[in-house]
Amino acid sequence: MPEVKAPDRKVPFKEKLIWTTLVLVLFLIMSNMPLWGIPAGQQGFDYLYYMRLILASSRGTLMELGIGPVVTAGLVMQLLVGSQIVKIDYANPEDRALFTGSQKVLAVFITIFQAAAFVLSNSYGTLEPPNALAVFLQLFAGGILVLLMDEMLQKGWGIGSGVSLFIAANVSTTIMWGAFSVMGTSTENGDGYYRGAIIAFFQMLYDGYTNNDIWGYLQKAFYRPHGLPDMTGVLATIAVFLMVVYVESVRVELPVVHSKYRGFRGKYPIKLMYTSNIPIILVQALYANVLFFSQILWTRDPNNFWFGLLGTYKTAEEGGRLEPIGGLVYYLTPPRGLDLVYQDPIRAIIYGILLIGLSGMFASMWVEVAGLTPRDVARQLISADVRIPGFRNSQQILTRILEKYIPTVALFGGFLMGALAAFADYLGALGTGAGVLLTVGIIYQYYQLLAQEQLAEMHPALRGILGLE
Repeated sequence: MPEVKAPDRKVPFKEKLIWTTLVLVLFLIMSNMPLWGIPAGQQGFDYLYYMRLILASSRGTLMELGIGPVVTAGLVMQLLVGSQIVKIDYANPEDRALFTGSQKVLAVFITIFQAAAFVLSNSYGTLEPPNALAVFLQLFAGGILVLLMDEMLQKGWGIGSGVSLFIAANVSTTIMWGAFSVMGTSTENGDGYYRGAIIAFFQMLYDGYTNNDIWGYLQKAFYRPHGLPDMTGVLATIAVFLMVVYVESVRVELPVVHSKYRGFRGKYPIKLMYTSNIPIILVQALYANVLFFSQILWTRDPNNFWFGLLGTYKTAEEGGRLEPIGGLVYYLTPPRGLDLVYQDPIRAIIYGILLIGLSGMFASMWVEVAGLTPRDVARQLISADVRIPGFRNSQQILTRILEKYIPTVALFGGFLMGALAAFADYLGALGTGAGVLLTVGIIYQYYQLLAQEQLAEMHPALRGILGLE
């Protein structure tokens, strides 16, 4: 198996920044490098249209599969462990290594399967055998590079993870494009206006002034038809940004002291967003796979009753996009905008309930999979010679104290993330609700990681407490 070896030395903070930047640059290059072998002007089916932001995918490029195989492998392994089909003792280093290795092997097989599915299901139209083989090999190579880049950062060469970094880069680009794009529109009620919401807002404001109808043009700026980005979406994006920043700062703080350094006193924080953005990523990965396979089945036999229960579609006028109009996937795709919520409130309610419920479920499961249980945290504190004042320095006692907080906080945090993502989708936030939520959370995490790395550089004794050992 391809592998990135863990560093055999302590990687300096500046070197980690360099490697992280190089990985990001390589991702952006791959996102703009078109696949060779697809005839010009040939158009197939865009199966991942609704999930491209979350999967860091770019249509017709080396990043076509995005982080899909990596996240799907993690999702499958988590479900296997959570259902007790596969039993793992996370306290055992060998079991942890086996779990990580199995997840990596599974990611490679999923990459092969998805690359073949894209080629064979006419995602790029009908290809000649040599061209089909070339496209398959390029998709496979791109998937393996994503796997290795993510592994490289997580093993300590860089900061954070490749999955989070790629999502943040993809969504940030989309938000900037939706707000400030100067490309013109040619749709009904949009002729002569720029595509970017903020640019179009000032253009409409000027037109309203010259036509003595400022109020009428302002209404157009806050609601633009045909899915064009508008000021309502911009304000929703800002609102979600502020809410996520606030929620990220909410925490329960337990007083701690250092056993060796009697003058050291501090607080151990248990954040409301205890499982970070992982639950939303896993939910979106699940949705993406259901959407992907239902579209393939529907294109093979649109009249099949059982395939129709999973999803029925209509073909959009441009881009090869399949729009869900029925079946399960209809309720897994968000009604983006208040007008769509008003047209079908049942869909909006079911979408919100499913998203919130699955986010909470995956948050609770991720605590076990990622080694974030009260037992794991207690072991980490004991190994760092940290204890809670007024209690014996015992792992069992620390575990019982942490059990009062961690499971409840993790579950409620998962519910809250799902609710915020659904709320942003209903308001038509730029970059989708889940995309904005993930990006803000990822940026906030990177801010914290950078602060921790700098603090550890200045005070090496704190590395154990900060979890950087």
